[in-house]
Amino acid sequence: MRPVFFCPGRLAATVSALIISCQAAMSEPAHGIAMYGDPALPPDFVSLPYANPDAPKGGTILTGNVGGFDSLNPFVLKGTPPWQLRHFAHESLMGRSWDEPFTLYGLLAESVETGPERKWVEFTLREGARFSDGTPVTVEDVIWSYRTLGTEGHPRYRGFWQKIDTIEATGPRSVRLTFNTRDRELALLAGMRPILKKAQWQGKDFSEAGIEDIPIGTGPYVVDSYEIDRRVVLRRNPDYWGRDLPLRRGTHNFDEIRIEFFGDNTVLMEAFKAGVLSYKREFNAEKWRTQYDFPAVQRGDIVKSEIPHEKPSGMTGFVMNTRRAPLDDWRVRAALIHAFNFEYINDTLTGGRQPRITSYFSGSELAMRDGPAQGRVRELLEPFADTLPPGALEGYALPVSDGTKRNRRNLRKAMRLLQRAGWTVQDGLLRNDAGEPLRLTVLLKQDALIQQASAMMDIYARALERLGIELVIQSIDKAQYNERAARYDFDLTFFRRALSLSPGNEQYYYWGAEAAERPGSRNLMGVKSPAVEAMIDTMLQADDRPEFVSATRALDRVLTAGRYVIPIHRYAVGRIAHKDEIRYPEDNLPIYGDGIGFLPVVWWHEADD
Repeated sequence: MRPVFFCPGRLAATVSALIISCQAAMSEPAHGIAMYGDPALPPDFVSLPYANPDAPKGGTILTGNVGGFDSLNPFVLKGTPPWQLRHFAHESLMGRSWDEPFTLYGLLAESVETGPERKWVEFTLREGARFSDGTPVTVEDVIWSYRTLGTEGHPRYRGFWQKIDTIEATGPRSVRLTFNTRDRELALLAGMRPILKKAQWQGKDFSEAGIEDIPIGTGPYVVDSYEIDRRVVLRRNPDYWGRDLPLRRGTHNFDEIRIEFFGDNTVLMEAFKAGVLSYKREFNAEKWRTQYDFPAVQRGDIVKSEIPHEKPSGMTGFVMNTRRAPLDDWRVRAALIHAFNFEYINDTLTGGRQPRITSYFSGSELAMRDGPAQGRVRELLEPFADTLPPGALEGYALPVSDGTKRNRRNLRKAMRLLQRAGWTVQDGLLRNDAGEPLRLTVLLKQDALIQQASAMMDIYARALERLGIELVIQSIDKAQYNERAARYDFDLTFFRRALSLSPGNEQYYYWGAEAAERPGSRNLMGVKSPAVEAMIDTMLQADDRPEFVSATRALDRVLTAGRYVIPIHRYAVGRIAHKDEIRYPEDNLPIYGDGIGFLPVVWWHEADD
């Protein structure tokens, strides 16, 4: 037998071929993709587990938004669009199941393929995927959408684009994205970018489009008509291309969705009581108990439904802008938290029925544990010990008052913290060494939560007066608020960040240093923390769930101990008052409960017998 010899070049080529061969063997097109493990639903699933595949189609549902709108383009920074448009009129390559922490199934794409380390992801488009004008969705549309949104779109889309090394067509219906960052979540995020029609925007400035330039989408609904600041009517597209997909069976059942706009929540509530609106979400447990006994409820025409969930609390409260002195001092922020008499406020405004948020991920396995950091969580945090806020390693818990109006003990602690930060009472006001008084402005926008937030701030302002601090409350309309919030022109403002069971890249946008100075980002507190960045990095690079959970618990510690937000109560259950004629699958609720994919997506109109 003749001996076989390998030259270096041949050996390298052979090894390379073997690697490619192995990767090909380990990756193949699939119907779905999960952050960890396999999708729960099989390739031949009929419908989402929380949808009724036999739900009847038809009817109209009317919903109310507080404020106004001057745009119908949810993909750019310019203007204020109705939030519903992104979800009902536009689609992405993959669609989410809200009954799993983070799993996507094919929507515009019939399949997804990725390597074992998820350095790349490839999607194959469905042959029948169509825009609402009947034209096919092409690979060219996909590539243009990613590039345009990543460079000209709303800032929330730009971070992902920066992590793409290449995007290219690999076939007439397939497109591959290769990433420049090790991040398991990117393959899933790639499946969630909205796909727009390239031809619509030829010769137009996408970022400066007017209200008449409504983006053409692929979703179940199209904009039928609108009156600026008054209403938007969405009509279910009778020729919707995806109506028979498993992901869509039993969803988007209403023929028409009417979005009515109101000046404030009081007017919206009266419209609901008068039968103008089909439903109303209520965030105040005390109002839910005392203000929903009007005649329509007594007759049974209006039904009160409570929707449980398993998601983290997220963070709701009053965020402090650390870009401004003296809120850049953790001692001042800690003092302001001590002065906020949550127990008294909660009892006064909600009857004490809503528990307080204790951390960003409270109520879930991702939440930090009580006491000192231990195990893997401590290992992750210790390299940053010198920069961590007090309590991150040792343990931190929110102050608890005795429930009385005076809150003496916590106010004394607040005063000691303020004195340590260089503030003393002079002529009845708290002043610094330069004699400047401590005066803060809280900015509130007129939306469904404005009344409750204003009531809280009224009580809070009186408590701060006892410390010598003046709190100015400014309530402004939504357009003004959005403009000022984008410039970070506030000291405190009402804050809500819903967090999922699978937090990922959006955490950079919420708490990342790069977002802190970017106009219009969601990092309202302006946090810049090496530990925060490192914990998010670890979350995204984790190869298994335990490492991911540890990193998230560590992140929770740093954010909570950072004292960036004065937390209020959590929404432990969704509360929806609705007309009896609209129904939902009561026995098959998703783990995320009420949210974007629940009402009105899987509800339907029950025709009279």
